[in-house]
Order: sequence, then C-alpha cells, then structure tokens
Amino acid sequence: MLLGDTNFIDLPLFIKGKVRNVYDLGDKLLIVVTDRISAFDVVFPNLIPNKGKVLNGISSFWFDYTKDVVDNHVITTDVSEYPEGLSKFKKELEGRSMLVKKMKMIPAECIVRGYLEGSGLKDYKATGSICGIKLPEGLRQADKLPEPIFTPSTKESEGHDQNVSFEGLCNAIGTELATKLRDISLALYDKASKYAESKGIILADTKFEFGILDGKIVVGDELFTPDSSRFWDMKEYEPGRAQKSFDKQFLREYLETIDWDKNPPAPALPDDVVKNTELKYIEAYERLTGKKLV
Repeated sequence: MLLGDTNFIDLPLFIKGKVRNVYDLGDKLLIVVTDRISAFDVVFPNLIPNKGKVLNGISSFWFDYTKDVVDNHVITTDVSEYPEGLSKFKKELEGRSMLVKKMKMIPAECIVRGYLEGSGLKDYKATGSICGIKLPEGLRQADKLPEPIFTPSTKESEGHDQNVSFEGLCNAIGTELATKLRDISLALYDKASKYAESKGIILADTKFEFGILDGKIVVGDELFTPDSSRFWDMKEYEPGRAQKSFDKQFLREYLETIDWDKNPPAPALPDDVVKNTELKYIEAYERLTGKKLV
C-alpha cells in the first residue's frame, strides 16, 4: 500500500518532515516513513511505492550493524510492541515505522565525504578546498579523496543548511562535542563503507544527525539510506563524470531536463520516473541488507 500521510494517528504531531511524520509519546517518539519524495527541498505530488519501507528497513539494518560504534535511538520496529493502541494500525505502520527514544538533538549535520561530488565538488572547483579542508590539485568529479573528510553544516530552521569549517562547528557547539562528533562520524563511515564495498557498492558520502541522551552521544533520524547518502555501483564507477546512483539522482537528472525553477509547487512526475526511482530504492535495500523487500 502507498502511504502519503498519517492523519489516522490520533497523537500529538512532534514534527512533519519532507518524508517522515514524527509523533510525540512523552519520552518516546514514533517515526513513520511515508512514500513521499522530495528533491531540491521541494516535496512532489507523486508517491514512490515501497520507498518508506526501504528507508525504514535500511536505517534499521544500519542502526543494528553500527551499534558497536555509537548508541542509537531505536527501541523497536515491532508494531505489536508499540504503546498507545498503535497496534491497530499494524497494516499501515508495519515495515515503515520505528519507536525511538526522545533525545536532545545537536544543531549540526555531520557529513562525511569519501569521494568528490555534490556541493563538495562545487566548493573544490571554486576554492580547491571543502569546508576549509585543502585537497590535492587536479581532482576530477567522483574521484576518491586521499582519505574521508568531515564537512559539517549547521541546521537551519528555515532555508538551506550552511556548510561550515570544523572550527566553525567548534565555535557553534564547543570543541569537545565537535571533536567527538567528527570522530564518531568518521568511524561510522569507515565501517559502513567497507561493508558496502563487500556488496559491490561505493558509499560516496553520507550525513548523520546526533543527539544527547542521558549525557551520551546517540545517532538518530535515519542512517545510511539512499536519502542521506550517495551509493554508487562499483561495476559502473568511472571518475570524471556523474555516477549512476541508488539515491534520487535519477529523479534529479530528470528534473534538470524540464522547465521547472526548483520552487514549489513541484511538477507531477511521469510514470517511468516513479517506477525507475522505486526500483533503485528496492535494489539498494536488497543489495545492502541481503534480504528481499517484503
């Protein structure tokens, strides 16, 4: 079934994101991942079948796989264990939701880049650096960096997040916390990228969100999904050009071919773009987790 909204849940809405609806259960939160899709910070009218289940399932897999690196916020993904009578919505929530611990979020987006692409590529072309980190001359689009780099951004309540240097992050949240976030982010990327390579997939870059729970740093939100990361097929990897990827690149490339100024309202998507995007999400889930999507 397709899920575009969750109005059937009669609980206080904690936050409604572009894709996730989050409900307040006191010291816990219920995160429901819909089939909505966004690009360029605009939500589209089309739903992508199975997208919510893919994102939720991949996050659940990675939260478990990386729990030796850092604690995470997951309590359970079993709808029968949810409180507040939510089990009656098992059909709607199964496979696309998780019950998590509520924590105080840190106002920073922690980005790790192992390859040169996206806003990092634009920054490099303009300055030879990314977020103040000097890189070797002559790097091409999608080249592997000498080593993964930590390039944070600030979380803005309105508009786009702003890339900052590590020193800028230290000034914003304190040197001790910023250093811990950098070290944890790099360790998470190291473990996940090695695993992904074993599945024939390159993890080009990714972003994390962390919070504080009982005085400890905890990773939350989503983890290593096609929405928060760039995944490339190792068989088709060729530096010097844009890579075929498992994220929304297929959608973005289509949008670059039409007359749309990237401001709301978003245009309706053709059926083939919807279907091909769905298939890319499912392929990412099945190759990374080793499971068939139910």
